[in-house]
Amino acid sequence: MTRFLTALAVLGGAALALAVAPGAGRPGGSLWSTSVSFSNVVASSPTAGGGYPVPPGSRVPLAGTCGPGPFNANHSESWLAVKPGTEDLVGSSKFFFDKYSTFYMFYLGAYQILGGTPSGNNQVQGYDCVSTGTQAMPPSWTDTTDPNVDFDTKGRVYQTLLPFNSFFDATKLHPDGEIDMSYSDDMGRHWVKGNGGVALEPPNNASAKQAGHVEDKQWVAVNHILGNRFQDHVYAAWAVFNGSSAGGGIKVRMAVSRDRGQTFDKGVTISPPSQVGAGATFVYPEIDAAGNVYVAVVSFPPNGTSSTIYVARSSDDARTFGPFVPITTVNIPPGEVYANTRFRSGIVENFAASPTYTGHLYLTYEDWDPILGQGDVKFTQSTDGGFTWSTPVVVNDNVDALGMPTDQFQPSVAAGPNGAVAVAFYDRRRACPSDPSILAADVGRTNFCIDTSLQAYKDSGTAAGAVPVGANVRISQFNWDPEQPGQHLGGLSQYLHRRLLRARDLGRKHLRAHGLDPLPLERDRGRGRPRLLPAAGTRDSGPRGIRRRLLRAQRETRAGRVAHGDPPRSTSRG
Repeated sequence: MTRFLTALAVLGGAALALAVAPGAGRPGGSLWSTSVSFSNVVASSPTAGGGYPVPPGSRVPLAGTCGPGPFNANHSESWLAVKPGTEDLVGSSKFFFDKYSTFYMFYLGAYQILGGTPSGNNQVQGYDCVSTGTQAMPPSWTDTTDPNVDFDTKGRVYQTLLPFNSFFDATKLHPDGEIDMSYSDDMGRHWVKGNGGVALEPPNNASAKQAGHVEDKQWVAVNHILGNRFQDHVYAAWAVFNGSSAGGGIKVRMAVSRDRGQTFDKGVTISPPSQVGAGATFVYPEIDAAGNVYVAVVSFPPNGTSSTIYVARSSDDARTFGPFVPITTVNIPPGEVYANTRFRSGIVENFAASPTYTGHLYLTYEDWDPILGQGDVKFTQSTDGGFTWSTPVVVNDNVDALGMPTDQFQPSVAAGPNGAVAVAFYDRRRACPSDPSILAADVGRTNFCIDTSLQAYKDSGTAAGAVPVGANVRISQFNWDPEQPGQHLGGLSQYLHRRLLRARDLGRKHLRAHGLDPLPLERDRGRGRPRLLPAAGTRDSGPRGIRRRLLRAQRETRAGRVAHGDPPRSTSRG
């Protein structure tokens, strides 16, 4: 971990020398080779908190049954933020409640990582009966989701949360969900609701099975540019689903705090349908060196054709936004599921802004090639504040054997000081090895097991923007098998139905064979906001056909399809 931080610091100051040698790979293909080493460490451990166990004789959580219990199952999705001026980090991910991962029951948790060493993890308080002291719903919820964290300049860490009530099988819990802001002044150990405890997007009393006003895909950005006129302002953004883009549409909303989370302006819609269409989501707010606020969104057309990524800029503290500029079109795998596996694609894009060079922006995204039948990671950038963008280029440098394409997907981009930029992504170029972390049936399979790769860039502040430094490097120590966990617990399969899957949800068993977590905690220095690298299927991808999926899930549960080991298909949420 420390070596990776040092490498990016060197990249920002001068140049990072990645010694690239010929890769030892299969005939006709190439793998990675580099002299830079990376450390993978365990960040999570069993902990305890409050939640809703599924009572005996039931397949769903029941109101009034919340109580203390363990978080001793899988962890899913992830994000990291670094406290400015230190090597201390706070991470966040979903912690599955109790000892099972079969059910769609999880809460956001926080990790304390001090000086590069994980020191503890805990549930984010304020959304369960134990920490709130009441069974009332709300403030007690069956789930909280979508990890995202960022620091201000004084050491306060913020997270925009989506608490919601379970929607599967016969549940009819009220209300459906809301958008909240919480913050912590002690590295994520204890959390307080911001905005005076009032939701940024308030709940209504509709059933958890409603098909309209479904909040999702929330994110946070904090201005930690020292001396900036908007220093420590907090920007929360999220999407509200009102059916498919052919129906009520999906709108992106934002609320701003100018007093470190104590109060927020009323949330406003920032995605004009006349510019981005009726179905825009996957919002990422970012802040550049001058304090300009940017948002990237993806627009999903009602006819299911290629989607479009847009970026807009605000120079007045997010009070108004300029036009949404179309950056590129992007394709999603058929059925939103990658070949050979049961996990689906996740959020299309990731976005970063330089904390050093005003107007330098970096966008990476996954793109499916319907002709070749493979996914690639692509990169485009702007050096003029988002008005014009470079022609997208492929980031992954694998050379596949003839007729044996492999997928690279779920990218994340980070921008650090002095022009350091890095793109990380999931990579299936390497065949599954014979290893305790791999199921015996999967040994030797191609385009199947997953590694994490990284590409470094250096931006010198010129119109050329960020240029690649060296080649792709492998930063995961072990492949991981997307069919893990293969075990049963209490007679229940711990493998989720494919509509609920995330590659990180697939359990710890495979890397526990090596004493590691499923997703290695790799660090970058990016814009004060390093990340746990992106999770396959991270944060459900479902804007296309969201209403269709909601109604289908209802039909399936009414028909009794949901059984032990086969949870329901999800809506957009989670």
